[in-house]
Formats: sequence, structure tokens, C-alpha cells
Amino acid sequence: MSHASPKRDRRGASPKRLRRRPRFSGLSSLSGISLGWGLALGPCAAVFAQASDGQTLRAIQVDAQRHTPMAIDEPTQTGSRLGLTPLETPASVEVLTGDTIRARGDVSVVDAVTRATGITGSPGPGNGGTALVARGFLGHGSVMQLFDGTRLYAGAGTVTFPFDTWSADRIEVLRGAASVMYGEGAIGGAINVVPRKPTRGPIRNEALVTLGSDATRQVAFGSGGAIDERLSYRFDISQRNTDGFMQRGEAESLAVSAAVRLDVSPQLQFTLSHDEGRQSPQRYYGVPLIDGRLSSQTLRQNYDVDDAEIKYRDKWTRLDTLWTPSDAVTVRNQLYRLESKRHWRNSETYTYSPATRRVTRGDYLEIGHDQEQIGNRTDATFRHRPFGLANQVLVGFDVNRIDFTHTNDSPYGGRSVVDPFVFSPGYYASPVAYTPRYRTKTSTYAFFAEDRLAFDEQWSVVGSLRWDHAKVARTDLQNAANSFGKTFEYATGRLGVVYAPDASQSFYAQVARAADPLGSLVTTSASQAAFDLSTGRQFEVGYKRQLADNRGAWTVAAYRIDKNKLLSRDAIDPTVTQQVGKQSSEGIEATLDLALSSTLRLEANATKLRARYDNFNELVGGKLVSRAGNTPTGVPEEAANLWLTWRFLPQWEADVGLRYVGPRQVDAANSRKIGSYTVADAGVSWQANPSLRLALRAYNLADRRYPVSFSNGGNQWLLGRPRSFELSALVSF
Repeated sequence: MSHASPKRDRRGASPKRLRRRPRFSGLSSLSGISLGWGLALGPCAAVFAQASDGQTLRAIQVDAQRHTPMAIDEPTQTGSRLGLTPLETPASVEVLTGDTIRARGDVSVVDAVTRATGITGSPGPGNGGTALVARGFLGHGSVMQLFDGTRLYAGAGTVTFPFDTWSADRIEVLRGAASVMYGEGAIGGAINVVPRKPTRGPIRNEALVTLGSDATRQVAFGSGGAIDERLSYRFDISQRNTDGFMQRGEAESLAVSAAVRLDVSPQLQFTLSHDEGRQSPQRYYGVPLIDGRLSSQTLRQNYDVDDAEIKYRDKWTRLDTLWTPSDAVTVRNQLYRLESKRHWRNSETYTYSPATRRVTRGDYLEIGHDQEQIGNRTDATFRHRPFGLANQVLVGFDVNRIDFTHTNDSPYGGRSVVDPFVFSPGYYASPVAYTPRYRTKTSTYAFFAEDRLAFDEQWSVVGSLRWDHAKVARTDLQNAANSFGKTFEYATGRLGVVYAPDASQSFYAQVARAADPLGSLVTTSASQAAFDLSTGRQFEVGYKRQLADNRGAWTVAAYRIDKNKLLSRDAIDPTVTQQVGKQSSEGIEATLDLALSSTLRLEANATKLRARYDNFNELVGGKLVSRAGNTPTGVPEEAANLWLTWRFLPQWEADVGLRYVGPRQVDAANSRKIGSYTVADAGVSWQANPSLRLALRAYNLADRRYPVSFSNGGNQWLLGRPRSFELSALVSF
């Protein structure tokens, strides 16, 4: 859910393989038009020249023999269920390896994925601290997040798992319309966190200990390998605690991942997995601006009540079956159960009054989510050669049921006035009882198909289709007369053409159709039920290239996305809401990964876009106001990342990184803009011996003050981490 949403509804082998592999492919498989690799750096340099604030980065081993992050010649499952490589996929697919993520010190999924091209964060306690922005679209209703290829349907705009990167094998990013892969809610893209899994081979263990600023500490352990000829396992656990940079900023989390694999035969295997996360995030909703700006007296203040609480608990259990009766057929099945329990009790909005020099606290709210999702996904891939042409075709279905109960103390009537400088937190008080308010049951099923037809070694066509059916039944537990049911049916698709002059490069073009909910599908409100899902269409062209002599890779993409059926006020009768609005974005993305020498590597990415409301009216003071031509709230139109890693001695590495996020509008009226920020991070690591690695990391070197997200009309900023340090030891045995 968005920060404010609690108040409303609240809360298979590829037929063509590359002939040579780069030792430095650490580049995301982005899409793009055919431009020189110098263009990939050009936008990045221009963007950084405008930057004004900073964030995190760190050390990676620069080794000519090391296969680096976003390999564009390795199969993925996020951009295509056929297991195509990014070079073969007519879409922007980027891969961040788990080793790279952990080497950079990115302990959260949001920190890690916002280093990918064009992905920025908009985290807040109300959305689970996980909301993202991609290609001009913001939030869980437009940027889907998955774990091991499975989505937990967002409840009241909230997703709280996965969050820890210790157990991640990789994070795959599909930018652009992804509804054909995963259903509604992915017009901006999809993020798939793939956990480490059981592998055949000797048992290997590793342990991590980290100490840092603000009493930050982390202990993690991982182990995996073969038990015997048929059984193998993987186990990971990570616990992290901090006192936080603000007052009463304590937070703790525990993530546990376990899996066992049984190889019944070379053709049949079963994997049983269970992942669980418990979080008590910082009970922090930011600070109010004082006279329109940040005050040095309030930077480390926490305006929440003293007995505030935020707790999340998520459980994911999966049984995966892989059957390959022949080289031409692969069948996969996943049976899963997902559970999420969430609880908030806070005061969430703080408004400063210049006249009284006091802060009024509002949005005293207590909210609970109880969510269970049970489902099954099956697909089968067939490889054959009709008319002598290589062809892969996949067909499958997905079915699930989601039960969701929402408990709260609406209409959230608490209020208090406090001194912002001599602050006393006080306690939570509500005039309304905390009771269950509504329950929903959502049943969905979908059929999907994908096909890749290769005419020769150079030309191929990839097409996908999906049809979804979702039935939502909402029971009002306070007034049965307000209960209702709604059925949504929608079809999505993608068609792309790929031209590969040789095994190291490809051009592509694609058109895709997507669908987005008006809020969160499983918590559809009575007012939303009167309308259909929003629909979208994307056009994209791109170019992907591995550089000669295995020096790296670069990609570039250009796209346009049109989203229709937004809710907008009627031009004749402003009191009437119609589904006639339109929003669009168009832009260009570029990524470069380049080995400058045997000891020096550069990674950079940049995006520039234009996001607009094309047809959108609001009712302001009883008058109809058009927002056509304005930029959507919270969407930066520029973003860039840069990393430079240097092995200055055989066992020593140093790195420095920059993260830039452009200005963001605070409202649909574009009445005010939050400025850009750039965060610089650095690290140094020492491979003391083959089994011990020590690392010192510095975050936000310039100690910039910037909002990772904002609320309350832009007058309340949730601040990013100030300058801090962490020392860690990684032991392998």
C-alpha cells in the first residue's frame, strides 16, 4: 500500500547458445536502439553532473576469470518462461547476482534492485517498505515483486517479503509491461528474487558477522550441497538489528530459508522449500518540514508515539516438481502456500504550524492484515522442428485462492499537538475500537502460452499470450449491506522480433499489452468495483552487445507506454467519476559494464524518461481542474548508477559508487518539486586467506540529507541513512 493507503482501503535449455562467454558481462540485459557504447556513458555523465545528494555502494572482486553480474548470455525465467537468455529475449531483462549484491553491502532487496537500470525506490512503512518505481509508474499496483517466480498478491497496497538478500541467488529485473508473464499489476515491470537452492556437489558453508554505526549488527549463515546420491539441501539464516539513526529507531529482522531436493531419477526431481521472514521495522514515518525546509534540530527526531508498533511475519512454502521425460519435453509444477500477518499502530502524519510553532500529529491508526494464498502453477515446454525450423512452445495454467481479513480502528480519530524541538512522544490513543472490518475471498485462474520460432541463426520471433479470470467477494463485517462481488477478465500479450547478426549481439522490437488494478485486486473497494482494470500498451526497441575480447557488454533501449482507463472527473459533471483518464511515459535506458584493465572495472547505467498525465481531471475546491501535461506524483524522470572497482593489490580491492535520483513532484498539480539527490558510497576489502574476507564499507560518504520517500503533500520526509560505516567478516568452510 502506498503510505496513505491504510486510511482508504488500507492497507528448459535454449536452442541457440553464445559461442563465447565474457569474463566481464556484468551488465544488465537492457533493451535498446542501436547506439554506440559511448552513448551508454553519455547520459550517465550528464545526469551525474546535475546531481545534488548521495547514497550507497561497495567492493566487488575484479577478476578477469570471474563471471560478473548481469550476464546477458545466461538463461533467465523472469523475461521468458522458455529459459531464453536476455540476448534472445525481446525485452529489457537485467540480472544482479547474489554475490555482487552482497559484495556491495546491499542488505535489503530495495537497496539491491534500485542499483538496476531505471528502478528507483519509494519505500514507506505503509507499503511494507518495498514500493518501487519503473518506467514512470509507481507502487505495487504497477511494479510487481515476486519470490522464486511466484507473486504474493498485494493486500491494500502492501508487500513485505522478500526483504533480506543473504539467501538470494540472484535478482532478475524485467522492465516494461510484464502482465503477460504474471498477470495484472506489472505495467512498469517485475522484480523476481530467486533464492539459493540445493545443488549437487560437496557441502559448502559460509558465515557472516557485521558490526556498524548505530549499533548495527548482523549474523548470517548458509550451507548447501549433496547429502547422498539423491538428496541435496540448502539452508540460510540471517538476523539483523540496529538502533537506527533516529530516536527510538530500533529495528530487527530474521530471515530463514530451507530447501531439500530429491532426485528420484535423472528425469524427475522434487524440491520442498520453506522461507520465513519476521520483521519489526523502524517505527518511523519521517520528519515534518519546518518553515518549508529540513531543520537540523529535527533530523534525528522520531515523531511517532512511544508505544508504536510495526510487525510483519511472512511464510512461503513450495513444492516444485521438474520432469523431463525426453530432451524435447520439460514439465514443471509448483504447489504453494503463502501467508502474511501484518500489524501497525502509529501516528503517521506530522504537520508543522508556523503560527504556533507546534506540530500536529494525526492519522492515529491501528491496522492488521491476515492474508493466506494457496495456489498451483503448471507449465510444459515442447521443443520440435516444424518445417525444419527450431521451435519452442510452452503452455500452462495458474490457479490460486486468496483469503484476506482487514482489521482497523477506522475512522482514525486520534490527534495530538507537540513541540517539535522539545519533544515528548506520548502514547497511542484511539476513540474507536480495533475490530475486523471486512474480509475478501479472491479466486483467480489463468492460462498462458509462449512460443519462440527461430527461422535461422539470426532471426527469431517470440510471442506470448495470457488470459486471466479473477473473482473478488468482499464481505463487510460491520454492515452486510455493503458486501459485494466483482469479476475481472482480461487478456494480455507480447510479440517481439529478434535479429542477431552474430552470437554477441542482438537487435529487437516488441509490442506488449498489460493490465493494472485501480488499487490492490484482493482489496478492491466498493467504489473501484464499478470499473474495469486499467489497460496499457508498450512499444519497445533495443540493442544488446557483448564487447570484443570479453571486455564487457552494453545495452540500450527506447520505449513508450500508454496506460488507459484511469479514474478521472467528468468534464461536464465534475461530481461524476469516469474511467476515461490516460497516463503515458516514454524514455531511453542505457547500461555499460566495461573492464578498463585487468584490475579496474566500470559499471554504469542511466535512464531518462518523460512521464505525463495525458487525460486526468481533479475536483479542487468544487471546481474541475485538468492535470493533463503534468508529471505523475513521486516519479523521477532521471536516474543513474555508477560503480568503479579497483584491485590495487592481489588480495585488496577498493570501490566507489554513486546513486542518482532526479527530482520528484509532490502532487498531481505539480505544485512543488522535491529536488534530486546523489549518494556516494565506498568500500575496501581484503582477502586475508582463501576462506576469510574482511570488508569495510562507508555509506553516504558526503552525509547528504535527502528523502527516500515523502508524504503529507511533500511536507513530511522519510530521510535516507546518514553517513555510516560497517565492518564485516565472511568466512567460508
